[in-house]
Amino acid sequence: MRPVVTKIGDRGVVKLMDPAVWSQFIRENWLVIVIALVLLFAVINLVKTVLKWAIVIVIVVGLFIYSGVTIDQIGNAVNKVADGTVSTLKKEAQEVMLKEAKEATYTSGGDGSFTITTPNLEVKGAAGEDKVEVTFRGVSLGKWSITDTTKTFIDEARKNK
Repeated sequence: MRPVVTKIGDRGVVKLMDPAVWSQFIRENWLVIVIALVLLFAVINLVKTVLKWAIVIVIVVGLFIYSGVTIDQIGNAVNKVADGTVSTLKKEAQEVMLKEAKEATYTSGGDGSFTITTPNLEVKGAAGEDKVEVTFRGVSLGKWSITDTTKTFIDEARKNK
């Protein structure tokens, strides 16, 4: 018997971390799980090539599919986590922009481009453009539209020049 699917909010994403669902699945399918684990350990210990990881992935995906979790649901959960992480990084980067604006180093290129660096941020842009490229602690956060926060940051960095 497959576990009962529960939903979160309006998006219809399966609640993958619901302990009741996983507990029920494990109780009902413990033999399949044990066989899958034995196969995984045998493959990992015996096979020494890239084929090993392909077999491991097939076994894990097969177990998830057998449990009633679809690839779309896993993809939705991964996308939700990724979106949340990027959103959190953007908020943190904006807070750091305001805190480190006084330490910012403004470097102007001859063609109207500029680079602003702080201990945690790097902002690249060009005069007249409405977007800048932001890198936070070595992680690119992509191109941002210039908002009040980024404009204040750029203006403060120019003053430090």
